[in-house]
Amino acid sequence: MKRVILASGSPRRFELLGSVLENFEVIPSKYEEDMTLDMSPSELVKFLAKGKADEVASREKGIIIGADTIVELNGKIIGKPKSEDEARNTLKALSNNSHHVYTGITIIDTENNKEIIDFDKTEIIFKELSNEEIDKYIESGEPMDKAGAYGIQGLAKSFILEYKGSYNNIVGLPIKKVKEHLISLGVSNERN
Repeated sequence: MKRVILASGSPRRFELLGSVLENFEVIPSKYEEDMTLDMSPSELVKFLAKGKADEVASREKGIIIGADTIVELNGKIIGKPKSEDEARNTLKALSNNSHHVYTGITIIDTENNKEIIDFDKTEIIFKELSNEEIDKYIESGEPMDKAGAYGIQGLAKSFILEYKGSYNNIVGLPIKKVKEHLISLGVSNERN
């Protein structure tokens, strides 16, 4: 059985990978993300996911899975908010608007020198949010550690009118693609 390592401390990614894979380890990457790079959203998430996977692959052997998720609104990349004011401004911009979530994935098989780089993209349409809804959501603390200042699997699910594409991609790991890539690398301890 091949050793599989998730190069992320995200509880959401852990849960998603655990839904298809029984045995894997978590070794968070120490890679420093640079959100200011001048790249398209799809190129940026692939670049950052590769950086995370490469960092763990430099010190561990096995099949390493790196991932990075960003939110893009009108051509602007939105990371995690640095303050409550930034979270409020982001949520106001997303209100009554459509945006995209991109997740890049890199899977490195260190033993066979194989590398798979991919990404997924999902469109999300937000309802119109009142100032009161935004303030209440910020008070919950939930937006502070999430790209785009919201988590679809949490309290913000009521903000979403519809989405087009993979739900799991919005959460942080396009699990269908990850599973297909793992199978192509010979990982077979997946859950049924």
